[in-house]
Amino acid sequence: MKDSAKYAKIVEWSDEDQCYIGRIPGLIYGGCHGPDEQAVFAELCEIAEEVIATFHEDGDPLPPPTINGNLPKILQERAEGFYGKSSTEGARKRA
Repeated sequence: MKDSAKYAKIVEWSDEDQCYIGRIPGLIYGGCHGPDEQAVFAELCEIAEEVIATFHEDGDPLPPPTINGNLPKILQERAEGFYGKSSTEGARKRA
């Protein structure tokens, strides 16, 4: 399995932006966008390969994979870092 296959790639439609938005949570912040869902996914795959190559070139360890059940944990940690732990705890209690 390629290292890039260990990271979830999310493509979703944005009503606000009127295009598809692609993300790779746990590997990069930001992402890519475009009018074609499959093209955005293909671009995400290329981005993942490039980012992983940079990690290897710099001798840095890769972030934990987001497949095999790790994605919810990583998204929670990212939300806590962005919003603060107390605001995400309240959201979990309301859910």
